[in-house]
Amino acid sequence: MEEPCGAGAAARLRGDAEEPKQGSVLFLGGNEVKSSAVVKYSSAPPQAAFARLQEKTDLKLPPANWLRESAKLGPAGTTILGNSKKSKPFSSFGMAYDFIDSVGNDVDVVSDSENIKKLLKIPYSKSHVSMAVHRIGRTLLLDELDIQELFMRSSQTGDWTWLKEFYQRLIDQKWQRKKKSKEHWYQKAILSKFLYYSINGDGAAQPVPSTSKQHQEGPVAGEGDEAGRASWPAPFEMPSSLSEDPGASNQGLKNDFVRNILWTFEDIHMLVGSNMPIFGGGRYPAVSLRLRDNNKPINVLTGIDYWLDNLICNVPELVMCFHVNGIVQKYEMIKTEDIPNLENSNFSTKVIKDIAQNILSFLKSNCTKEGHTYWLFKASGSDIVKLYDLTTLCEETEDKYQNPFTMPVAILLYKVACNMMLKKNQNKKHYGTIRTLLLNCLKLLDNGRHPQIIASANYMLSELFQLDEPKKEDSADFPINGNSDESYSEEEEEMPDSDENGSYSNSSDPPDDNKAVAIIKSVGELSVPEKYKSVHRIRPSCAFPVCHGTEERCRLVLSHVLEGLKSVDSSVKKEGDLPAADPSTPIPLKYEDESTTGGPESLEKQMALFLDKMGSFQKGKHSSQSGMIPGSWQYKMKLQLILKSSRAYYVLSDAAMILQKYGRALRYIKLALQCHDTYCCLCGSMLPEVLVFLCQCLTLCGDIQLMLAQNANNRAAYLEEYNYQTKEDQEILHSLHRESRCQVFAWATDLSTDLEYQLSVSCKCYEAAYEILLFSNLKSQNPEQHIQVLKRMGNIRNEIGVFYMNQAAAVQTERVVSKNISMAEQQLWKKSFSCFEEGIQNFECIGDATNAALLLCNTGRLMRICAQAHCAAEGDFKREFSPEEALYYNKAIDYYLKALRSLGKRDVHPAVWDSVNWELSTTYFTMATLQQDYAPLSRKAQEQIEKEVSEAMMKSLKYCDVDTVSERQPLCQYRAATIHHRLASMYHSCLRNQVGDEHLRKQHRVLADLHYSKAVRLFQLLKDAPCEFLRVQLERVAFAEFQMASQNSSAGKLKTLSGALDIMTKTKGAFQLIRKELVAETEQISKDKCPAESMSVNDSSAGLNKEEVLKLLGIFESRMSFLLLQSIKLLTSSKKKIGGSNEEEAVLKTNKQVYSLLLRATANKGLSLLERTELILSLLEQLAARSQGSPGMQ
Repeated sequence: MEEPCGAGAAARLRGDAEEPKQGSVLFLGGNEVKSSAVVKYSSAPPQAAFARLQEKTDLKLPPANWLRESAKLGPAGTTILGNSKKSKPFSSFGMAYDFIDSVGNDVDVVSDSENIKKLLKIPYSKSHVSMAVHRIGRTLLLDELDIQELFMRSSQTGDWTWLKEFYQRLIDQKWQRKKKSKEHWYQKAILSKFLYYSINGDGAAQPVPSTSKQHQEGPVAGEGDEAGRASWPAPFEMPSSLSEDPGASNQGLKNDFVRNILWTFEDIHMLVGSNMPIFGGGRYPAVSLRLRDNNKPINVLTGIDYWLDNLICNVPELVMCFHVNGIVQKYEMIKTEDIPNLENSNFSTKVIKDIAQNILSFLKSNCTKEGHTYWLFKASGSDIVKLYDLTTLCEETEDKYQNPFTMPVAILLYKVACNMMLKKNQNKKHYGTIRTLLLNCLKLLDNGRHPQIIASANYMLSELFQLDEPKKEDSADFPINGNSDESYSEEEEEMPDSDENGSYSNSSDPPDDNKAVAIIKSVGELSVPEKYKSVHRIRPSCAFPVCHGTEERCRLVLSHVLEGLKSVDSSVKKEGDLPAADPSTPIPLKYEDESTTGGPESLEKQMALFLDKMGSFQKGKHSSQSGMIPGSWQYKMKLQLILKSSRAYYVLSDAAMILQKYGRALRYIKLALQCHDTYCCLCGSMLPEVLVFLCQCLTLCGDIQLMLAQNANNRAAYLEEYNYQTKEDQEILHSLHRESRCQVFAWATDLSTDLEYQLSVSCKCYEAAYEILLFSNLKSQNPEQHIQVLKRMGNIRNEIGVFYMNQAAAVQTERVVSKNISMAEQQLWKKSFSCFEEGIQNFECIGDATNAALLLCNTGRLMRICAQAHCAAEGDFKREFSPEEALYYNKAIDYYLKALRSLGKRDVHPAVWDSVNWELSTTYFTMATLQQDYAPLSRKAQEQIEKEVSEAMMKSLKYCDVDTVSERQPLCQYRAATIHHRLASMYHSCLRNQVGDEHLRKQHRVLADLHYSKAVRLFQLLKDAPCEFLRVQLERVAFAEFQMASQNSSAGKLKTLSGALDIMTKTKGAFQLIRKELVAETEQISKDKCPAESMSVNDSSAGLNKEEVLKLLGIFESRMSFLLLQSIKLLTSSKKKIGGSNEEEAVLKTNKQVYSLLLRATANKGLSLLERTELILSLLEQLAARSQGSPGMQ
């Protein structure tokens, strides 16, 4: 037999995806009705032409081929020609399993064509209607619910007693089994024989063997008592094969239809199963064959039946064979579009369309709960149609598994969710639908009976929450409002009660109807266009929950993981020696303190054991304490669940780290690594992505341990966070302990109070991550991960190096003067140096010049600490700059120069570049100062020392940037001024002590003068160094006095004296700063009543050293007095006129006056420091005025 080719219909393999094609538009009875059909699957052989039977053929006699298989018919022959109108109870589920892509998404209804026809005939028929309705997404599954058959079963097995009692109480109190009439079986038999005659083509009636007669009332009718009972499984007879394979087709869930058709009727998409026999012949490629009693006219119900069958199968023509008492009379050909206009069976196709739309809207508005079994019932002869929720009724009275639909519905929900999960990355808006399907599936299942499906469903639920996505995903990717037709709340079950939408309220109905979910009060309402409008959109589905934070999302994941683990564990037989874990008893988290810590040495051993174990995993060793069989579903599922929980804990730890909750972060990473440990124990071979994830965990653990070490002040709070455990975490740990001791990573996750141990643990975590990348050959595949690990290794080694360096500095400070350097101190140096060296190598490996420069800088600082240790060891008695000091200072200089070479130029990192330059300048300056102050005269000549000091000072100046504007600029200026001052003092001293070589003396004189001038200029730029400026100026005065001592002529001496007094005059600025400080201090004393002001004044005068000021003021007064006296003497005794006598006399007069005032001031011991300062300022102003008035004297 062949399928119709109209509307693109073609036979397809079952399960092949094919988009529905628009079929022909039929104009029937003047009303336009759109209908198209696409055959998705057909088991029928190529079509065969039907044979017209000769008149007078007696159909009561069976043909020779009756009920026998035929090559023309194929394996489905008996199904086709049996033409049973009896639906199997789970027929829609069989189809749904085969076309899972369509369920919940594209199709509105899945059902047997007989059920569709029965629904559409409700307003025309007085017969009863009883159907089970299930919702999966937007799809409704319809199956016949044969009450008589169910109640017969109930009488024999005790099942369904609750429904039988409910039925008898509310619907039919006198229910009893109704038997089929003999006429019914007679009509079935002659129809079957007629169809066999038509395919056989042989009009001769032949006797049938006696064995065949036995089938006459059994398989032919397909409705015998035994067959009917066999088609219904027990309410809960779940074979182990189904629990092992959720996709298995058992319990009559097989798709037995000859063809499955995707039928579009107007805007309704239906997946329909049909067994209607189709023959070839006539002007059309396909016809349907019908047998009618000539004495009984065709009624409306029969006409609708024939018309719908042809529409569903897209058959364009009907061949009618009329008979009288089984004797063939004639044939008649009728086009499908003419069927609604036949005499006595006239009906409106538009009304049929309205009925279909109203019934679908009614069911979709009221069958809102996925997983629930609804019962659509119309009693025989009644106009009222009622809808009951059998699941709710069942739960009120009996166990939910008394409902035989429970298991098929759960399996279908699971399969649809699985199918959508495979496509989840294409469109995340389906996540809400998938979640709803799985949650409803879980509601129907029992953990003891279906552990695999429950575990798998929970794992899929956990997979819906993406742990590695940005936080904006919730609002960006998932619909969270009700405007989308994807949004649906399970609790939203409101039903319209207005007249225009149809009355769904049962308030006016008898009290007996209060169990009904909804009621159609009159079947006539179904014929009214749009009488019932669906409350919900076509696809009612649950919106994906909006997570308001990372922790909430991870907690949801872990709750599903835990449920999955419970299912797996409950299905694994417990070993006799496995200790029973009590989920209510917390598992103690190990807490380390310094008294029990084995130190870095024991850490090395633990680390070695860990890496050895990691190596053994690569070789395929694995073990399970619970006795799970590798390869079993429990084994595979537990691995996936454990890995998911590990990832969730990792994300929680990372989030806690960002919030600076380091105790909580360590607890979560401990749980993540314990999960990973169990995964390693079970898994024979580690996948590369799992190893990369382990590296990430260890890296994060290292970060946390480092943060804990750097924030030791909050240790009590961190300890409290670390020891806190939720019940959920405890239960997950108990599940892990069934497989493993979870101690492989204990060395990395214990909370210690010892700083050195914490830093060492952090370092070992990074090293472990690096080793895994190396021996797994993952370095090249994950370059970013490799770089991050090396960067962290460099950083932690710098931290440890600084830790040991600071310890060495502390030991040095506490050491008694002249005591030798201890071995412990030297060990600290070695440890620190080793860490810095390894860290530099790490940074150089990844080309990180900046960090390498910083570590080189720290190594330089370590060398300076070593130099200072040797300095302190010498003591101050006969102190000389030692060779050891010189050695370490030169090493420090080498490391600083390497740091500059590493950076290359300032643009790479200006801040680091400036810092290294400053440290280098400081090192040169310190070394030069020590050589100058503690000259090694026992080993070197004075000239050589002076040369080395001069070179070191000039190099210090070279790396001291006084021009660049920065926070360090004043420091640089002060340093440069101090260097010039020291160099000037050194050349001044050389000039004093040197005898002989006049050229060298002249050179020293020039250099001293040059450096004094530069020092003065730099000190003048600084507003907070008046004492230093004053000291330099006084040294310049002394330098002038030294020069004057070697002069013979009065004129030369007078000129030198004039220059020295001018230098003193220029110190006015320094004295003004000193006066300002002293005035501020006086105001502070007088305004003690104002604390705030007092504090600010105190701050401003904090830098003034009064003792230093007094000492310098005394020297200044002494030198000024001496210079004025010498000037007066020379001017008085000189006979020679200089620039006219008037000018000379004016200078002499001024000098005498100033000198007189100065003598009186120095004689008065009662003057305060402020008064003396103000006096000096007034005297300097007088001298300055004289200088301006007498340029010739300059």
